[in-house]
Amino acid sequence: MFSTLRRAVFLRRYPAVISPVKKAFSSKIYDEIDPQIMNIDELNQEMKSIFGEEPSPDGFSGPATMDFSELKSKAESLKSTNPESSDLLSHIEYQKSSKEQPAQVASDLSKLTHVGISGEAQMVDVSSKDNTKRTALASCKVVLGKRVFDLVLANQMGKGDVLGVAKIAGINGAKQTSSLIPLCHNIALTHVRVDLRLNPEDFSVDIEGEASCTGKTGVEMEAMTAVSVAGLTVYDMCKAASKDISITDVRLERKTGGKSGYWSRGE
Repeated sequence: MFSTLRRAVFLRRYPAVISPVKKAFSSKIYDEIDPQIMNIDELNQEMKSIFGEEPSPDGFSGPATMDFSELKSKAESLKSTNPESSDLLSHIEYQKSSKEQPAQVASDLSKLTHVGISGEAQMVDVSSKDNTKRTALASCKVVLGKRVFDLVLANQMGKGDVLGVAKIAGINGAKQTSSLIPLCHNIALTHVRVDLRLNPEDFSVDIEGEASCTGKTGVEMEAMTAVSVAGLTVYDMCKAASKDISITDVRLERKTGGKSGYWSRGE
C-alpha cells in the first residue's frame, strides 16, 4: 500500500511527464507497467478516500493557514458537551490577542513610577516636586503571652530594659530606611518618635512610630520601618523566654503633606 501511495503522489505531481512517456513506449512495454498505476482516476479516488480531500499542490493535504474564527466556532460548539474544550477556546483567544499585548504592557508600565519602560526597577526623580511639611504615623503590635509579658513588666528579662532598647532601635531604624529599602530616598528627617506601651488586655506591646520632614517625598516608610525594627527588637530581647512571640498589624495610620495631602485610616 505504501508503494502504491508513493506512486500515486508522484503521478499527481507529474501527470504532464507521464502522459508523453506513456505514448512513447511500445505496446509491449506499456503492457508490462504495473496495472495498479495505469488508471490515474482510480488512484485519485483512492487518495481521496484515504486523506478525505484533494492533496494541495505542494503534496500536503489540508488548509495552508489556520482559520481562528472557524476553530473558535468549533470549540464553542464542543464547550457545551465537553468542559475540557474551554481550554482550547482560551488558547485561541490568547493567540488572537498576543500580538496586541506588548504595546499594552509597555503602556501600563509607563504609568508605574518605580518601573522603567522595559520593566526594570528605578528610583523616582522627585526634583520637580515642591518641598512641603510631611508627617507619617505607623503602628504595630508584639504579642508576648502572659508569662513573657509579666517578665517585661517586672523588667526581669536577661537582656535588660526591653522597652527602652526597642525605642532606641526604632528611632535608629527610621534613620536607616533608605539603606534597608532600595528605592527609598535618603530623607533628612526633622523628627522621629517611637513609643511602646504594655497592653494587659492581650499581653502585648503596642508600638507607635512617627516621622517628620520638610522635603519632596513622604516619610511613610520611615515611620513603618521604625515600628518594625522596634518590634523585632522586642522579639530579640524576649526570645530566650519564648519563641512563640508574634509581630502583627504593621501598618500606616496617618500621613500629611505632599500632593495627596492628608490621609487617615478609617476616614
